[in-house]
Amino acid sequence: MTDLLAAARNGDEGAFERLVEPHRRELHAHCYRMLGSVHDAEDALQEAMLRAWRGLGRLEERGSLRSWLYRIATNASLDAIERRPKRVLPVEFPPADPSVGPGEPLLESVWIEPYPDEAMGIEDGYAAPEARYEQRESVELAFIAALQHLPATQRAVLILREVLGFSAAETAETLETSAASVNSALQRARATLEKKLPERSQQETLRSLGDEVVRETVESYLDAWERQDVEAVVSMLSADAAFAMPPLRDWFRGSEAIGAFLAGWPLSGEWRWRALRVRASGQEALAFYSWDPESEAFERFALNVLTLRDAKIAEVDAFLTRTTENPDREVLARLPEQRFDPRRVDLAFERLGLPETLSA
Repeated sequence: MTDLLAAARNGDEGAFERLVEPHRRELHAHCYRMLGSVHDAEDALQEAMLRAWRGLGRLEERGSLRSWLYRIATNASLDAIERRPKRVLPVEFPPADPSVGPGEPLLESVWIEPYPDEAMGIEDGYAAPEARYEQRESVELAFIAALQHLPATQRAVLILREVLGFSAAETAETLETSAASVNSALQRARATLEKKLPERSQQETLRSLGDEVVRETVESYLDAWERQDVEAVVSMLSADAAFAMPPLRDWFRGSEAIGAFLAGWPLSGEWRWRALRVRASGQEALAFYSWDPESEAFERFALNVLTLRDAKIAEVDAFLTRTTENPDREVLARLPEQRFDPRRVDLAFERLGLPETLSA
């Protein structure tokens, strides 16, 4: 490291890249936890790398490069939080009447985005012995949504202490405050998260169900959807299930309401579907493609992140990618380009290594 640091300080950009590259993925995940958006995380990480490049002279040779980079990335994320609204999931709003259909979109920038955890190298287990939350657990949608309810400093403290396993002293140094302030912020953050988080994480649920049950549950749901069997789909939902479709604000609560929506819209027989089983945000997910008669292929439509509970599907967050006029249904033509950037979900498909289209 000493030789690379000396070369980077002398203006060698290649040396700088080799110096920081081993930490880039974990820093990206850190920024995502802070911000709830893959794209905001990329912007914050880019800003952090620029600050690190300019500030190499302040890095002590005996100091920890990792801790120093986390300090810069944390502060870049805190600065970003000041400039934009809190991100949420549609379930933060009251549920809609399924008889009126999917509804209108809200500004895309208010929504939490799914995270391609496997593609970004998120590993099983804990980041450090002192951590309280597993690495994959800390990118689950419910966890990210709960974090967004914390004030920025509390959010940073909880992530540094409970996800990354930093000590109170290390966290205080990162945030330029005292260990006592860190411990106080952590207590308040813990109290908020206890109220917001579900009883069990998806990591706990998936382990308790076992791979075979999870596979059968997800594949049966996928098969029922492709067959447009509303009754079968509804039978796999928990009674209080939620179905949301960011950037559409409207969402539906309860298997009966979801069934009514499905029968009237996506599973009405007007659309044809194919889906691929994937993982996103540390959870089971399905990448849905819908038939486009013009291209004569199934094109990307939505990344559906599934939340399981007792071998039932308790929540579906379907992150839509289509914005162009769809001959099968008019609703997606109401997603104006200036309000919803389809590339955001398309990039999620690409990060997961998914094809642009599926053949008939």
